[in-house]
Amino acid sequence: MGASIDIGRDETGQPVCIDMEELLATRLLVQGNSGSGKSHLLRRLLEESAGLVQQVIIDPEGDFVTLADAYSHVVIDAGDYNEREIARIGARIREHRASVILNLEQLELEAQMTCAAAFLNALFDAPREHWYPALVVVDEAQMFAPSVAGDVPDPVRRASLSAMTNLMCRGRKRGLAGAIATQRLAKLAKNVAAEASNFLMGRTFLDIDMARAADLLGMERRQAERIRDLQRGCFLGLGPAISRRPVAIRIGATQTVSRTGTHTLLPMPEAEPQDMRTMLFAEMEADALPPARPARPRPIAADELIRAIAEPEPTTQPAIFTARQEAEDAADAIDSEAVIVAVLRDMLAEASASTQPDALLYQDFSVRCRMQRLVRAPLDLEGFRQRLALARGGVFDPADPAWAPAIDAAARLPQDMYAPFLLIARAAMEGQPCPDDAALGRAYGTSSPGRIRRLIDYMEKQGVIVVRADFGGRRSVGIPELGLSTGVE
Repeated sequence: MGASIDIGRDETGQPVCIDMEELLATRLLVQGNSGSGKSHLLRRLLEESAGLVQQVIIDPEGDFVTLADAYSHVVIDAGDYNEREIARIGARIREHRASVILNLEQLELEAQMTCAAAFLNALFDAPREHWYPALVVVDEAQMFAPSVAGDVPDPVRRASLSAMTNLMCRGRKRGLAGAIATQRLAKLAKNVAAEASNFLMGRTFLDIDMARAADLLGMERRQAERIRDLQRGCFLGLGPAISRRPVAIRIGATQTVSRTGTHTLLPMPEAEPQDMRTMLFAEMEADALPPARPARPRPIAADELIRAIAEPEPTTQPAIFTARQEAEDAADAIDSEAVIVAVLRDMLAEASASTQPDALLYQDFSVRCRMQRLVRAPLDLEGFRQRLALARGGVFDPADPAWAPAIDAAARLPQDMYAPFLLIARAAMEGQPCPDDAALGRAYGTSSPGRIRRLIDYMEKQGVIVVRADFGGRRSVGIPELGLSTGVE
């Protein structure tokens, strides 16, 4: 065998090894119900191979971030960056052969899938000179390559599935070796699972999953019951990198542990019921604030993280924290309103701003604000949506008294209609022709002429505007509350 690692012991107590060179060429699929030991298996695999190959870990639950305490992995907290920055980081990872952990625990499922797709696509699209061998571990792979449509929008599901398919089907020639883990084979897209040649099957109970696992292991259907009887931390292994015949493996111990809580029983507290009640409700009225949480470390800006990936010397990390402290010290002197206006102008200057969802734009807004040395985003999501709607209509300063009547009139409409209405109001205030359908569509986030017509009809039914058209089809729009009308279009 080539560069082998010890993964555990077989039924006779003999070590079972995985040939890493063969694994990189043939990929790995791990399956097991929750609690079967999948994460422990992946952690053992990562620890034993840390000195042999570059590692890239897609971590939806933050289970693997503790690897960075003992090894040279860089943790990327995905919630601190936007899609474009994640893609830039992914490209630099391949260039500098950095081992990283993409921590997705801060994100909702839809954002996790979008982020993972952007990250994997960046790894996949790296230039040929950066096609170094890398082990790409994806935990809970059924989330990123679902077999059926779920609650997420179809474009998000397709993008994530496409990225996972590229990793498992076409990644080998680019040096990317997928090692994916799933709770149920039935939930994982078949074209993703089918590309793995090595299998480690843990305990599972559903007949459909046992049957598929037995088929992959080359076992007869009547032998599938063996999979149900596996103990926690035990797996059946098969594949060119593991064994030519199915072998039972008890996974060995790990040096690091997950941040998740223990599953062992602990002694119950011995306090009397009255004492417990006193502790639970002590000073409830006097102190309404919740217990203080440990302060979360300040997120590292994308450019600083990229420099950290490119610079392996240990002096890099203190420099990052020094720069971060200087940013915090200077944050109080920054005019947050000026930053909001500048950031919104920059965002709306990009063509993609009209098509991206508000949640993704808010992440971009938060990162841009931090890049302007603000300690945290000055607006919450709801406040950002309102300011974004006003900015799309050309109102970047809602406190300007000249816009107060128009904003009051817009309040009678749904928030997503603020922008097209304010464009019409601006034209009326300046005596300009009414904006054409294309301009209103960009503000409303659509290119459909039918939706624009329905938008105009709705605003007119609400009494916010009055549309006048002559026999030549030329249109002007009046705004009763302002006592103004646009020019003829």
